[in-house]
Amino acid sequence: MTKNDLLAGELFDLAPVALFHSDFNGVYELLGRWRAAGIEDIEAHLRANPKAMDDYYAAINVLKVNRRSLELYGTDSLQQLLAAASSIFAQENREAPIREIGCFWRGEREFHSETVNHKIDGTRLELRIGITRLDDANLPWDRVLVALEDLTQERAAQRRVTESERYAQALFDYSPISLWVNDFSEIKNMLQNLRDQGIEDFRTFINVHPDFVEQCMGALRTVDVNQQTLAMFGATSKQELLSRLGEIFRDEMAITFSEQLMDLWNGKLFQQREIVNYTLKGDMIHAHMQWSVLPGFEATWERALVALTDISARKKAEAYLEFLGKHDSLTKLRNRSYFDEEINRIGRRGPFPTAVVVMDINGLKPNNDQHGHAAGDALIRRAAEVIKKACGDAHQPARTGGDEFSVLLLGQSEAGAKNFIDTLQMNIELNNQFYPGARLSISAGWAVCEKAGELESSIRAADQRMYENKRTHYARRS
Repeated sequence: MTKNDLLAGELFDLAPVALFHSDFNGVYELLGRWRAAGIEDIEAHLRANPKAMDDYYAAINVLKVNRRSLELYGTDSLQQLLAAASSIFAQENREAPIREIGCFWRGEREFHSETVNHKIDGTRLELRIGITRLDDANLPWDRVLVALEDLTQERAAQRRVTESERYAQALFDYSPISLWVNDFSEIKNMLQNLRDQGIEDFRTFINVHPDFVEQCMGALRTVDVNQQTLAMFGATSKQELLSRLGEIFRDEMAITFSEQLMDLWNGKLFQQREIVNYTLKGDMIHAHMQWSVLPGFEATWERALVALTDISARKKAEAYLEFLGKHDSLTKLRNRSYFDEEINRIGRRGPFPTAVVVMDINGLKPNNDQHGHAAGDALIRRAAEVIKKACGDAHQPARTGGDEFSVLLLGQSEAGAKNFIDTLQMNIELNNQFYPGARLSISAGWAVCEKAGELESSIRAADQRMYENKRTHYARRS
């Protein structure tokens, strides 16, 4: 044996992949017999007669294997490996060996594929197989080298990655809140261009150039949205949603987007704020937005995750609670709390003059005693109706007590107060013609505040005048 032969033997034995030195002359003869039998399409024949595969494997004569082969299959010797061949080389998928035989049938010298074998203890092996007929063979196919690369861990890792990606995609798709994946890279470039031009005061810049905000909105690219986003905005598909983004992001969106740009200018890559969007039907949506650049994209902003939580119901509830806090539940006019706040505000800042009118329903208690509180409530609502009509859109009357109402006539003097009371009395007469039953009667008093710090004393003066008019009313009736 020459040195080259010894070296080749060592290289074979120490190779990092499993190697089989095999004699395929039996395969060569088997294929010849199949041809003589008239078989033309060998792959179709093997699919129709899978037991013929056993003849193929029986015709292979394994002469030698290297150390890595024994390690791969968990055996101690070639004899042990061959003794367990039926279980070790059992094929889960017969297509690979069928294509292998087809390759040799066509006279090709090499075959490459992936296959599944098993260790001697039954552990599954995923392998890349390469079969090569060597050129220096004495007989046609007596020197065939089979190389097996273990892909088990690699394929397991790939499956874990695939499963992880599938899981992450499912979390995204079926999240109960609206999720968007956006590309902000062009916006980043636009901001950088401004810095390169020497712009330092970004807020002043966008105030002077509001069109820049619109340009940035146009540069925003939506990569993906989830199912909740389609439901939230009333879209039937992602294509429909993405083609109609202009209907969703409009009006107030420019204001909140400019604030978002301001944060981005200052390097804030995690943001939270309340925004207003619109459904494709035009309904307003109040949403809490959380925006963040995804890890790994901090340098480019190519991927940013936007989470929108619909808070429209909460906003309606808050508005209703605020309404209840500032309005009287019976008349829907402003209440005492609102009026007191207005007294504090107007009393300090004006405008001046401001007239104050205090009003009180006449005869409410006798009406309640005679007809019940439901009738009294009806009379209070009628009073609110005529007072509101006399105020028009210019002023906000308030129910400040059980049967007492007040209004601040901003910027009005004595003439404005008297004109208001005349209009009120005219409305009362019309109201009494429209409603049968108890007649509505209101006593009113007025006063004018000319300067800051005197509004409360003016209210007391108006209140005093109202009671004087009420006494006159009752004296006239008696």
